[in-house]
Amino acid sequence: MKLDLRQLSRAAVLAALAIAVQLANLPQLVTGPAVNAVLYVASLFVSPLAGAFIGVVTPWTALLLGIMKLAPAVPVIMAGNVALCVTAGLLDKRSRHLGIGVAAVVKFGVMTAGMRYLVSAGTKIPAAAYASLTTTQLVTALLGGLVALAVLEALGRMRRGGTAS
Repeated sequence: MKLDLRQLSRAAVLAALAIAVQLANLPQLVTGPAVNAVLYVASLFVSPLAGAFIGVVTPWTALLLGIMKLAPAVPVIMAGNVALCVTAGLLDKRSRHLGIGVAAVVKFGVMTAGMRYLVSAGTKIPAAAYASLTTTQLVTALLGGLVALAVLEALGRMRRGGTAS
């Protein structure tokens, strides 16, 4: 799957938005849904490839900027983000709402499995970090999905020539 210039531009703007949200240093229950909403919008408005790209870039950016302090968790977050984007993209034609819900559960499952693997391999994960990278991910992905549904509806109205209000 290739991205044309329009899709590439949209993906770049969405990536910049996700990074800006991370830089705002807001609580996880604000930042998480916002970044997940960007991942959903990128996946469903641009392409799953665009969403996956943003999902891989944002954890690395967070690590490099000192926002994320737990380096071993970066690949886990990347895998969870990619799983969310691909799942939402694959199920979108069937049912957008179902796709977003299933994608949130899949992201939670992938990240929980990844965190359990890290712990079993001897990686020291503080309890708060473990919780924020497992159960909290389900909540933030579902909330981000609700935000994305509203944004995607507005974008759809704009495409059809209606108003977005």
